[in-house]
Amino acid sequence: MTLSRRLAAEALGTALLLAVVVGSSIMAGRLAPGHAALALLANAIASATGLLALILAFGAISGAHLNPAVTLSDAWRGAMRWRAAALYVVAQVLGAFAGVAAAHVMFGEPVFASSTLVRTGAAFWWSEFVATFGLIGVIIGCTSSRPGLTPFAVAVYILSAYWFTASSSFANPALTLARAATGTVAGIRFEDVAGYVTAQLLGALAASAVFTWLYREFGTKSGARSVIRTSSEHF
Repeated sequence: MTLSRRLAAEALGTALLLAVVVGSSIMAGRLAPGHAALALLANAIASATGLLALILAFGAISGAHLNPAVTLSDAWRGAMRWRAAALYVVAQVLGAFAGVAAAHVMFGEPVFASSTLVRTGAAFWWSEFVATFGLIGVIIGCTSSRPGLTPFAVAVYILSAYWFTASSSFANPALTLARAATGTVAGIRFEDVAGYVTAQLLGALAASAVFTWLYREFGTKSGARSVIRTSSEHF
C-alpha cells in the first residue's frame, strides 16, 4: 500500500469520525433538549459504533489510527518510523477539521465557529490522561494477544469511557483540536485545548511504557501488525 493511500485513509477516516462525533452530538441535543443523560448516551453509542465501522473499513489500508495518540504510541515503541508518524498526524488533523465542517453543513451550522464551552481543570485533565492511557492499553493488549478483537475492544472501551470520565473521553489530540472549531455542545474552548492534549499525550506515553512491559513476552512490535496498525511500520 502506498504512502499516499495510507495518508488519504487516515485523513478520510478521521474526517468521518469527527462527522460522527459532532453530528451525533448535534442531533442528540436537538432531539433530547434538556435531557443531558439521554443525549450523552445517544452520542456515545453513535461515536463508538461509528468508530468500529471506520476501524474495520480503514484498518487494512493505514491501520486506522485516526488518532495522533495511537500514531505516536507506535512511533515511541518503534513500530512506526517518526517521519511516517508526523505525516499521519498532519493527515489526521486536517481530516478532523474537514469532518467538523461536514457535520456543520449537514445541520445548517456555520462551517466553523469558535467554541465557548469551558473544559478545564485538574479533574478534566486527569480524565483525559486516564481515558487515553486506557485506550492505548486496550490497543496494545489486544493487538498483542487477540488482534482480531481489537476493533471491537476499542469501540467498547470508547463507549464506556464516555461515561466513566468527567471529560466524556476525547482521548484524541486531533479530535480535541478540531472540536475547538465547533460552537455546538461538542465543542471545547481553544484555550482549553492545550491542557487536554498534554494530558492525552502523557497518558499515551505512560500506557506505551507500561503495556509494552506487560506484554513483552508477546512481542508487541510483531503484534502491532494487526487490524488497527496494518503495514504502518513499513514506511
